[in-house]
Amino acid sequence: MSENNQPPHETLWRLIKDIRFGMFTTRHNNGHLHSRPMTTQNKTLGSKGSLWFFMSRKSDPVADIEADDRVNIAYSDPGDDMYVSVSGEAKIVDDMAQKTALWNKFAEAWFPGGVTDPDLALVQVNIIHAHYWDVKSSKIVQLYEMAKAAFTGKTPTLNVDTGEINLRNS
Repeated sequence: MSENNQPPHETLWRLIKDIRFGMFTTRHNNGHLHSRPMTTQNKTLGSKGSLWFFMSRKSDPVADIEADDRVNIAYSDPGDDMYVSVSGEAKIVDDMAQKTALWNKFAEAWFPGGVTDPDLALVQVNIIHAHYWDVKSSKIVQLYEMAKAAFTGKTPTLNVDTGEINLRNS
């Protein structure tokens, strides 16, 4: 169990479910890490802890995943001062039922051929680990603490809920 005695996958879903885009990072064939914004397609996060994405079969991320399945997705909500880093293993999945279940009008903008578009790749990320930072202090308290730290040289004191979520072992 994790925060508030919730199962780990429920804590993670509570943190990321309202964030529209995550920065999806892969290792490119040149060895460098490449990130790009992707929309998480999940409607829920099951206890097995998989995130789902639609990508173009012709895209660099799909080629990167086929060469090295280790990925990271960084979620950020600066307005609520909440940040999550998710690490996992990605794979291309040919599952028409899952594609259909996740399909939406926004995906159609990228894949005009619909759920049967030959360029549509369904990517599953099996989550291994996540780390989160959820700042509970108000913006006014944060500004006060930063100003105080600037004058005193002491580290600001903020109410930050931070933790790690391991789904591989849960």
